[in-house]
Order: sequence, then structure tokens, then C-alpha cells
Amino acid sequence: MNAAPKRVAWITGGGSGIGRALALRLAREGWMVAVSARRTELLQETAGLAKDLIHAFPLDVTDTAAVRVTAERIESQLGPLQLAVLNAGIGEFVKLDNFHAATFAAHMQVNYLGVVNGIEALLPALRRRHSGHIVIVASIAGYRGVPRAAAYGPTKAALINLAESLRFDLEREGIRISICNPGFVDTPMTAGNRFPMPFLMNAEDAAETLYRGIMQQKFEIAFPRRFVWLLKLFRCLPYALYFPIMGKFTGINRRHRHG
Repeated sequence: MNAAPKRVAWITGGGSGIGRALALRLAREGWMVAVSARRTELLQETAGLAKDLIHAFPLDVTDTAAVRVTAERIESQLGPLQLAVLNAGIGEFVKLDNFHAATFAAHMQVNYLGVVNGIEALLPALRRRHSGHIVIVASIAGYRGVPRAAAYGPTKAALINLAESLRFDLEREGIRISICNPGFVDTPMTAGNRFPMPFLMNAEDAAETLYRGIMQQKFEIAFPRRFVWLLKLFRCLPYALYFPIMGKFTGINRRHRHG
């Protein structure tokens, strides 16, 4: 009996959170998984949890040339990629007192252009094979403007639009693309949040939902379901309703009074 063909996946932002949990979930199914992130020690921890199946490839996704070289190294060392989950990202809440252009530029470099760099690096091999699956991890914060997310949210909205736009051309070439829109997940990125996070999920449950969505070849993989539908309802509201409802929902609709 012939052995099952080797399945190879690449996850950026694979050192912790959803990226690490998804790497472990894929490894349990026998996938060979390459994980990338800037912090080598976290990658080594991830790889150590599933030896011989998870492999560390340190990378700064904002370095276009390095992303291209890393994609080539993964294919050379592990085999042709069937799945790439572009998950690396940063998130910082912005108030008027810490409104700095550099913060917005950093979010765009990592969250948006880091994904674009990944897609550019993947396309030559995927197009030659007319196969493969690219998953972009965005956020339900990209559905509509929400308080304090002025740097983070627009990058996620851009990723949603990017996936929608690319789907037309990629599917004609046999390449599948998906967009993942999580709500609040208990990860190092959200650990510093000092406000209630409704429907908070742990990373393992989030990764399981993402894994099932990938296996089902969904275009949008969004969770948790109740929070997603609430935000999608908000997306349909006119501004006259949206602003006061969202302000009340988040507790910041009260005007600051002077004097």
C-alpha cells in the first residue's frame, strides 16, 4: 500500500496564540508544518511540542525579500505547500493621547503588507501547480469602525477586501483563498486588554474552528458565531443608529465635559 502523500502547511505568526494552536492541530492530523515569527524562542517552543512535524523558520514578514526566501526554503526542505495561513499581526488600541502616525504605519506594515508579502512569495509555486490554499487571518474588527481600533481595524478591513478581490483571479487558477475573521481570542495580543471582551474564546477552540473551516474550504471562517452575527448586524445599520448603539455597547458614548 502506498503511503499517503505528505501535506505541508506554512503558518506565519506561529509562535503563540491561534498560530501555535493551529500548528499543533495540523500536526495531529499528520501535516508537516512550517511556523514563522520574529521571536525565535517562541518558534522553538512551538516546534518542540510536535518534533519532526513542526519546523521553525524565523522571519520578519515586513521584509519582502526574506519572506520570498523563506517560502522557497520551506518548499525545498519540507515539500510543496498545500496550505499557507498568513496570521502574523500586531494590535494596539489608539486614543487621542497616543495618536501617532508611526503606530498606524507599523500596523499597515505588519498586518497588511506582511500578508501581501506572503502572497507574492507563494504565488509562483502555487500558480505552477494550479493548486493550494491561502488563508488570510483578519478580524471581525474589520467589519466596521469600532472605538480605539483606528490603527488595527483598517488593516483588517483591507485584508477582507484583499481576499474578496483576489478570489476572482485565484480561483480561475485552481488556488483557493479564505478569510478568517476571529472575535476576541485569549492570546498574548489580547492579554493586555483592560475592558470586557464578549464571547472570549481560548486559542485551542479558535484553532479548531479555523481548522474545520479550512477543511470545509469555506471562504469566510468567522467566530464565535453569536458575536459575528451581532457585528454583521451592526454593519447593516445606518450611521444614525450605529454610532449611538456601538457607543453604548462599548461604554464610551459619553461626551467629555470641560469646566
